[in-house]
Amino acid sequence: MDNSALVEPAVDLDLCYLTAAGALTQFRSGALKPSTLLEVLVRRIEQVNPAINALADTYFDEARQKALNADSVYAKGAAGGALFGVPVLVKDAQRVKGKRTTHGSLLYMDVKPDLHSDPMVERLEEAGAIILARTTTPEFCISGVCRSLAWGNTVNPYNPEFGTGGSSGGSGAAVAAGFAPIATGTDIGGSIRIPASCCGVVGFKAPHGRNPDGPPANFDRYNHCGPLARSIADLALVQDIVSGAHPRDHDSLRDKVVLPSKAGRLDGTKIAYSLDLGYRAVDPEVRKNTLNALDKFRALGAEVTEVEIPWSEECDKAATHWYNTMHYLRQASWAAKKHSDRLNDYTLAAAKGVAQTTLDDVSHSWEVQHEMYQSFGALMERYDLFICPTTAVPAVPADHDPTSATYTINGVAVDPEYGWVLTHHFNMLHYCPVMAVPSGVASNGVPTGIQIVGRTFDDPTVFKASLAYEASCGGWFGKTSERPILSE
Repeated sequence: MDNSALVEPAVDLDLCYLTAAGALTQFRSGALKPSTLLEVLVRRIEQVNPAINALADTYFDEARQKALNADSVYAKGAAGGALFGVPVLVKDAQRVKGKRTTHGSLLYMDVKPDLHSDPMVERLEEAGAIILARTTTPEFCISGVCRSLAWGNTVNPYNPEFGTGGSSGGSGAAVAAGFAPIATGTDIGGSIRIPASCCGVVGFKAPHGRNPDGPPANFDRYNHCGPLARSIADLALVQDIVSGAHPRDHDSLRDKVVLPSKAGRLDGTKIAYSLDLGYRAVDPEVRKNTLNALDKFRALGAEVTEVEIPWSEECDKAATHWYNTMHYLRQASWAAKKHSDRLNDYTLAAAKGVAQTTLDDVSHSWEVQHEMYQSFGALMERYDLFICPTTAVPAVPADHDPTSATYTINGVAVDPEYGWVLTHHFNMLHYCPVMAVPSGVASNGVPTGIQIVGRTFDDPTVFKASLAYEASCGGWFGKTSERPILSE
């Protein structure tokens, strides 16, 4: 019997790893049709997603119709939007008109479709982006792991024995695995940057208000929505589309910034760095890769200086108090009162934390935030940028329990939920833009990453440095050897 007909056709990986900017160039020249790219990505998803579980709901048939329409428009030489025909993925915590949003929870599997899209998603759609699927998230975006009773466990495409980080873990894994060039995310404690680091992609946490959001997230100054991608240019493309005032978001900023588009040198740029924010236990490989990345900035002409950051575990406690008040209170606490038997363990732990939080705790959290910026703001008067690792380990194991009693890094006991990340500090300093970029790969095959932090509202300088760094690295995912082993 000839089994050749049973073998899945090979997927064109170069198309799977095409950037959005690259796809648009080929669409406009006629070298590539949107429908062709879409079919390749669908086939890639069907072959690889069973292994990593990065997607929730999929919309393949609708996406095919939109791609065929885009084919016709391009064939006529007509103008489309800035992302016309480009497939994107949307985190299953952001509203999409006519679709359900499950928030990674069993409680929302049967909800009615949303009446309108959240502002970021709305603007992507208006720009012609084709929503291909939803990406997985932990229940209510509560945890740094991407596992839920609703959708299962999302694992790292570079090494499935490790996790993707959360809460935009599905977005990070899907972009790294070649499912789409762009995915959306939300970030209240590192939820864009953590998966970007663990999965080797790039992600941007804009200043709060830069990207308009839907309620109730837009009321929370820790909260930021933004993109994950495989190139800085694609992040800039999304930012140009989604940023700016929106009539449904009172916190959205009216001014828009002009982001650089080309890489250059960083002569005269002053960069401060810390490997541990003054108190974090950090894995040796993360430290090594961070230092190697800093050498690239030096080679680009930047003046790079190690600095002392006078922060402590009080930052973690203060952040937790705010989450208990703003985020966990309105989701985990309510759900635990009525549906505790259908919730994840980390959701129940969050609900317990809400019950233990006092008004004094909340007041103190703001005092800690103020003290943090008194030191950091003064530091940034002397430096243009600040760099630190994104996570203290490359990634936690795929079965990591964020509610466990102990978790250690370098033999030091740390909090299993917050002790392995260096991200929520810049949600507390919510107007600082932060770019997450790869710094290297650990011995277990999992990527590591750094954060490039700017002065408040200074997105252009962060993008300028990120573009220069990306160019010095030669980009990411361009070679087969740089892609997850699932690509082979």
